Amino acid sequence: MAADLEVVNLFIIAGGTLAIPILAFVASFLLWPSALIKVYYWYWRRTLGLQVRYADCGGYRFCYACRGKPGMRPSILMLHGFSAHKDTWLSVVKYLPKHLHIVCVDMPGHEGTTRTNTEDYSIQGQVKRIHQFVETIRLNRKPFHVVGTSMGGNVAGVYAACYQKEICSMTLICPDGIRHPCETKFDNHLQDLEHSNYTLNIPLIPTTPEEMEDMFRLCSHVRFKIPQQILQGLVDVRQPHNTFYEEVFMEIVGEPSRYALQEHLHLITAPLQVIWGKKDQVVDVSGAAVIAALLPGCRVDLLENCGHSVVMERPCRTAKLILEFIILQQDTRGGTKKSY
Repeated sequence: MAADLEVVNLFIIAGGTLAIPILAFVASFLLWPSALIKVYYWYWRRTLGLQVRYADCGGYRFCYACRGKPGMRPSILMLHGFSAHKDTWLSVVKYLPKHLHIVCVDMPGHEGTTRTNTEDYSIQGQVKRIHQFVETIRLNRKPFHVVGTSMGGNVAGVYAACYQKEICSMTLICPDGIRHPCETKFDNHLQDLEHSNYTLNIPLIPTTPEEMEDMFRLCSHVRFKIPQQILQGLVDVRQPHNTFYEEVFMEIVGEPSRYALQEHLHLITAPLQVIWGKKDQVVDVSGAAVIAALLPGCRVDLLENCGHSVVMERPCRTAKLILEFIILQQDTRGGTKKSY
């Protein structure tokens, strides 16, 4: 009987112990979903072995996550898209070898990187800042591979054109900055915005859970079932930055940023890989043909049943394609096969 009571007491104690974190999780999910999202990213970075670091230069601070150390193989610099952050790349980093040196930086003004009222957030302005970051952490001690998606793809392409000797190879994922022949759903939204003198809501800057869901539908061909609480949490996380996002948006859709990548393509000398979702509703996949026509030697990988958010929709495939391309370029230059 005494033993039975002890067992019962153990179950009660164990149940009480487990109830605390469970209740805390439920409370966070229901009451503070934005806090839960931040913890989620922190846990994922920790699991993948990424460390958050800061680089200071002349009063300007860059926030970035990195893994591995520079070695014989090229380092990989990853540039995220508009209104995103360094953790955008976590799903791709998961499928890359742990010994590769990977750097995911918060773009100028985004997340943990310094934001100022006098900053130039045009594509050219962001290129200058990213170069400052590269020099500060001495990433350009030898040529590196740069990856950019959407706005980050525009920046990555212009960077490669302006600093040719620093780039050994590059991957652009659904890059902005191209005059694509076919219009998209987002192009129609943009025309409506221009006609309204930008008084309508910008689809890429949601202010409600419903608008957040609409943004996911616009950016992703794959339909993710996201709970209402998480949608609200994502809105809450972004809400304080919406004025800044509007400023950046106006910069990158204006001249001379809108077609900056296309205007710099002829200056790119590094081997180029283009990855694009065939169902992209933001930047039409026809842009890949434009790039291929101007740079005939580039490699183009088009993904079936995939939209603009390639990194989120096809992380494993994306990582595999990037790695294959880097290995190919290393083999071509070195004449020997390197183990990754």
